[in-house]
Amino acid sequence: MPARKDPGPSVKDPELYERLRDEGNSKEKSARIANAAANTSRSSVGSKGGSSPAYEDWTTKELRERARELEVKGRSSMSKAELVEALRNH
Repeated sequence: MPARKDPGPSVKDPELYERLRDEGNSKEKSARIANAAANTSRSSVGSKGGSSPAYEDWTTKELRERARELEVKGRSSMSKAELVEALRNH
């Protein structure tokens, strides 16, 4: 088997990059995944979003404002529990 070419300085985890290439991934995809893994804890690679307080921790006013942003119908007459449910199901 021919010697592998160094992926270059832009790849932050060359070992992971090579494993991904061996699996058949493209150079671009392998580099993206290897760099993401090097920049974060490996368990969070591929996870989405940040953190936000649970809707139960929001005030009714905050929930109504968010419901207005999402154009939830009937929000003005909803209880806090109904607002939480409507926002989760939107």
